Amino acid sequence: MIKDKRLGFASIVVLATLAACGPSEPQAVKDDDPVATAPAEDVIGELPPPRTPTAATKAANQAIAERLPFDETSDWKDAERGFLASIEADAIRNADGDVVWSIPQFDFLDDDAPDTVNPSLWRQSQLAAKHGLFEVTEGIYQIRGYDLAVMTIISGETGWIIVDPLTAVETAAAALRLVNETLGERPVSAMIYTHSHVDHFGGARGILTDEGEQIPILAPVGFSESAVSENLLAGTHMGRRASLMFGNTIDRAPHAHVGSGLGPGLPNGTISLILPTEEVYGDGSPRTIDGVVFEFIDAAGTEAPAEFMFYLPETRALCTAEVATATLHNVLTPRGAKVRDARAWSKSIDRVLALYGDKSDVVFASHHWPTWGQENVSKFLERQRDIYRYIHDQTLRHANSGASQTEAAEAIEEASFQSEAFDTRGYYGTLNHNSKAVYQHYFGWWSGVPADYYALPRVETSERYVRAMGGAEQVLALAQASFAEGDYRWVAELLNHVVFAEPENVDARNWLAATYDQLGFQSESGAWRSYFLTAAQELRFGPPELEPLDSASAEFLRAVPSLDLFDALAARYDPDLLDRDPFAIEFTFTDTSETITLQINDAVIVPRDGGANDPLTSITMTRTDFDRLITRDVGAVRLVLTGRMKLEGDRDALTEMFDSLETPEFWFDIVEP
Repeated sequence: MIKDKRLGFASIVVLATLAACGPSEPQAVKDDDPVATAPAEDVIGELPPPRTPTAATKAANQAIAERLPFDETSDWKDAERGFLASIEADAIRNADGDVVWSIPQFDFLDDDAPDTVNPSLWRQSQLAAKHGLFEVTEGIYQIRGYDLAVMTIISGETGWIIVDPLTAVETAAAALRLVNETLGERPVSAMIYTHSHVDHFGGARGILTDEGEQIPILAPVGFSESAVSENLLAGTHMGRRASLMFGNTIDRAPHAHVGSGLGPGLPNGTISLILPTEEVYGDGSPRTIDGVVFEFIDAAGTEAPAEFMFYLPETRALCTAEVATATLHNVLTPRGAKVRDARAWSKSIDRVLALYGDKSDVVFASHHWPTWGQENVSKFLERQRDIYRYIHDQTLRHANSGASQTEAAEAIEEASFQSEAFDTRGYYGTLNHNSKAVYQHYFGWWSGVPADYYALPRVETSERYVRAMGGAEQVLALAQASFAEGDYRWVAELLNHVVFAEPENVDARNWLAATYDQLGFQSESGAWRSYFLTAAQELRFGPPELEPLDSASAEFLRAVPSLDLFDALAARYDPDLLDRDPFAIEFTFTDTSETITLQINDAVIVPRDGGANDPLTSITMTRTDFDRLITRDVGAVRLVLTGRMKLEGDRDALTEMFDSLETPEFWFDIVEP
């Protein structure tokens, strides 16, 4: 349940939830964790210890090992090609000496795939963990393996053009140091964000450390709006789910997180945002940046609401951003976001294939490793185009024949080329989830079945199901029998009802955790694996007692437009907590020359640009101090006493309004009620 927490005026906290989406230090398994060293027998009633693969899981993973062409070596050659240098330290650290990214954290991947990991995911994780500075082609370099994403460095006439400065300030700064130490120090002459996801702009202030630096910062049209709306307005819920999806709170180990499929993982660093100096519509027209010719290609509404790819004609190099990478991506990410358009995604790739496929000697992206050779580039783009088209068309084919969302997803079998092309396999997105996303894109969340339209809440449904099946003990017995048969999806459904009906039922929690272990161990998707295994840990130990934010979130917040910031506050308004006639509060920010009015009505708060005719309360201060206030860097009393915050009118109304704003509990329950 979400806990009721009011938002006091003197301690307002806006969750700049890009920081919340970043990981905390991996939570170690407790000392009393009954870890087994020998596999458990699949016997009804015998609970397998944590970290233990069952016979069914071993068989499932062995079947993958026998079915896929693991003797294929081109990916290994590409992932290692052009290696120049790596970071020699044991870790990337922040200013306080805390570890942001441990360099050896994935060294265990040097071994053969264990029974606890799908061998296909193990292979992908091994490739993604290769770290260092690599040369892509003349004048183009990449930093890989120190973050979820990849940073690309292009040599301009006067300095480095940085493409996608990673997730965290610290990893971006370390990446730039490695570039300068290896290739010779040069200034940064331009920066490019390919799209509006945090792992591609969060490290910006690790690249541009001087507030006075004036360089071009280019992003696709709609970047600023998308970066704020996705990561601030919906950020608390999205960040909580991201903690499961990216395995932020579990070990980096063969029994836990081995990689996200898209990259090794998220760093535990400082999130920042520098807004672009220009948002560019990618129509393919040539554009020169520090002497380098770019041709930007619009890809909005594909992998991100705002995204572009680009072509560099002088080096015959194509950057596909995150539209085409070495995995099947998410049409709807498990962390939650606006559903993406698989048809537009496929068409966008087909467009660059038609325009640049026969002109490109190398294709590189914002994740993974490049592909070299014109023929290989074209084949890569064809496969990426076809996998999204396949999911789109087959989902609609089944839906138009009457299939529900779940039925359509279950009916879609692996495309024939997926058994040979590792870059189309579901290491991040999956056929099942992506098919459901296509269905949602066209038909919404509803299955079309009347009983689903106005269904009871999950807790109430679970309580009734458990009673109807004869009580918790009977359901547990049914689940144990299915567990012994390796029918883990059904076991999860059965036991989830018991846990939601009886959260304190230890047997049900332990068996459901064991079930999630097996589903995670078998998952080819790194996101699925981490979600299942983190859920198992939370069932055993509860959500982690970790602070999801730190004051460095101000690095993101200060770039947020003021109206968007007040929209985020308005989304936390509980009208039941305020008993007043409608009134207006006027904020004037002296450093940004802005005046914004909050109209507080019976049910909503409406932020509006401009002043009020007759505000009940007026506040004058700097936007900088307002940011510091809501991130707890300074208190309201101190601001008033020092004259940096001036209040006129009804102060009680102001206090009551702020007291009606809730701060949601970040670690709200997901795997239990």
